[in-house]
Amino acid sequence: MAPFPPLCAAQHMSINWFPGHMSKAIREIKDILPKVDMIIEIVDARIPYSSANPVISQFRAGKPFLKLLSKSDLADPVVTQQWLAHFQKEDNVKALAVTTVHPEQIRQILGMYQSMAKPDKLGNITALITGIPNVGKSTIINILAGKVIAKTGNEPAITKGQQRIDLHNGLVLIDSPGILWPKIENPNSGYRLAVSGAIKETAINNDEVGLWAAAFFLKNYPELMKKRFKLETLPELDVEFLEVIGRQRGCLGSGGHVDFHKIATLLINEFRTATLGLISLETPEIAMAEDAIVQQRLAEKEALKAEAQRLRKLAFKARAKK
Repeated sequence: MAPFPPLCAAQHMSINWFPGHMSKAIREIKDILPKVDMIIEIVDARIPYSSANPVISQFRAGKPFLKLLSKSDLADPVVTQQWLAHFQKEDNVKALAVTTVHPEQIRQILGMYQSMAKPDKLGNITALITGIPNVGKSTIINILAGKVIAKTGNEPAITKGQQRIDLHNGLVLIDSPGILWPKIENPNSGYRLAVSGAIKETAINNDEVGLWAAAFFLKNYPELMKKRFKLETLPELDVEFLEVIGRQRGCLGSGGHVDFHKIATLLINEFRTATLGLISLETPEIAMAEDAIVQQRLAEKEALKAEAQRLRKLAFKARAKK
């Protein structure tokens, strides 16, 4: 995969979706982390960086950490292997690529957790299991339990509250609602979450998301695009690409103009179902480059905030002397 520009200055998609139960879930995760023996985080194999919860990494405190790369049957297998190697460089972290299409992959967890954490006096290991909306967490819990205990669905934000699930095999799960975070600092991560389906359609602009996806596919998966849309050559620009495939698919509005909303939605849906092919939206290299920029920007914001506070104090002292 060719490197994608780390942060596109011209792209400023705002996401207006942060349900109240998610804010509560973040507080509950902070409270429960000291009380659990290990953490199981389910990320989307197509976006392992963008779908990882920063709250977990911030408050993990070195606890054993199992990363499950869900939906691996939809991701680029070469990139997935890169991610597995990347995660397992970290101390006390194990990573596993899984898909609900193959439950036996998920059941491997039952043979892993005992080597990762120490059981309590009753022989149980308590694990917090968490993941972003629509990542397959409830289905994974049901597979581990061998029966339906967690409600599943294709819409994000099905689970509303934290619940304790004893699997009666030495593993007790604390299930947290699928959560996003109040502010997504990395613009590209916002687009990836939207393209993958972690954010409700009502909270995003599919036209804008479709343009981002078109640009990414053109740059990183040109051969898949040629094959899927039967094109010998590809347009250079995202708008031109949507125009070409929009006419090809009959996504036309009044006056014979391409309906960009329709073709953008079609492109996004074909990515989500892997109809376009097996595609990942980020590599460890891309993620580290973007994260470095994000951390730099956050540091600059903090420095500006500190300077503003210093100037306010000076102004206050000056007024007090008068």
